[in-house]
Amino acid sequence: MYLIDEGAVAILKQLEEAGFEAYLVGGCVRDFLRGTQPHDWDITSSARPEEVQAVFSQNPVLTTGLRHGTVTVLLENTPYEVTTYRVDGTYSDGRRPDSVVFVDALESDLARRDFTINAMAMDKQGTLRDPFGGQNDLNAQLVRCVGEPERRFQEDGLRVMRALRFAACLDFSIQEKTIEAIHRCRSNLSHVAGERIQAELFRLLTGPGAGRVLRAFPDVLAVFWPELEPMPHFDQRNPWHCWDLWEHTVRAVEAAPPELTLRLAALLHDVGKPTCFTVDDAGVGHFYGHPEHSARLADTLLRRLHSPNALREKVVALIAHHHWDMEPDEHLLRRRLRQLGPEGVLDLLALQQADVQGQAPSVAAQRRAVLQQTAAMVQEILAKAPCLTLKDLAIGGREILALGVKPGPEVGRILTALLDRVAEEDLPNTREALLPAAQAFLERSNHISF
Repeated sequence: MYLIDEGAVAILKQLEEAGFEAYLVGGCVRDFLRGTQPHDWDITSSARPEEVQAVFSQNPVLTTGLRHGTVTVLLENTPYEVTTYRVDGTYSDGRRPDSVVFVDALESDLARRDFTINAMAMDKQGTLRDPFGGQNDLNAQLVRCVGEPERRFQEDGLRVMRALRFAACLDFSIQEKTIEAIHRCRSNLSHVAGERIQAELFRLLTGPGAGRVLRAFPDVLAVFWPELEPMPHFDQRNPWHCWDLWEHTVRAVEAAPPELTLRLAALLHDVGKPTCFTVDDAGVGHFYGHPEHSARLADTLLRRLHSPNALREKVVALIAHHHWDMEPDEHLLRRRLRQLGPEGVLDLLALQQADVQGQAPSVAAQRRAVLQQTAAMVQEILAKAPCLTLKDLAIGGREILALGVKPGPEVGRILTALLDRVAEEDLPNTREALLPAAQAFLERSNHISF
């Protein structure tokens, strides 16, 4: 088990020596008891904010959280938040308390917190204060609200997503009463900013219990992404699929590596299927054009949560390409590496492999075997350090200009044509081979192919 952070112990000791109660509280206690390293060490104290400032008058102190009773003390440039025991006032916006009231009892402070596993406090000797059974729930791997679940979720709608995130990231179950309240209170998420939802969702998706949580709570995600609503119970009527569209999606998420880009792509790769659904004369379902439509929808959904542009663009590209041919053919794969780059190809293969895991086992085995062969061939190609970008070419723009080409787009077209041939091993990547090929290109009247 990890030791309590020395800086946190020093702050607890200094507050106690000044005559105040002081405890570690919240997530750091939870993680410490689980035997994982806490990222932050939060402290709660009977000292009022101005008293905390006085106790640490010799240290840099930040007062940005003063309105809610929080003072940040810097010890050797490490921040430690010290928050006065408090109870929250009304939550008129369903997001944050309108006011706080400072109190003298630790238990009153713990009673306002969201889940029992976050409502424990510990002194500098490691003695636990746990009035709501958080340690028992931690041992039982259970997420349970402090007090009445509906009240907790009415206070702050984001707690609905926090419950799911803790269940996914810790791989815990959720207490039945808390589950019922999540479903009843899910609409409170409509009052929460997209950025706050995004932070919880993205952490949820990479957790070991992500699939189990997604399987149980599609209605929660549909509050901010209603485009997902048709997916549960959607019969795909196709021999490749023995599960409904949501179960297929969840299985793909579970099979994808726990990286955010891949998990998001797996979650949204078929979101456009319901609107592309057609049935042929034999009663078989088809989804013509769904990769492109799903990519457009994914772009919209990720923008709604204000996702980072680079992440959004990667996810959208993966979804748009997720039906691309990726057979174990060296010329094809060299072209794919040229089009997408090594990272893009490896990510696309990972998404396709996850997609297959969500298909009917009776028909998916052959496809899995093909993708494994493809992945092995890609690694063989990459091991040869192929020329995949213009900067990898043995010649550049200067050499093309020396052939008499005027500065402009024609230089790039010639270099790109050379790169295509080199990438597919039709031409060696040497000056001796590239310069005559460029000259030949110029001498051809159509300037299209060699």
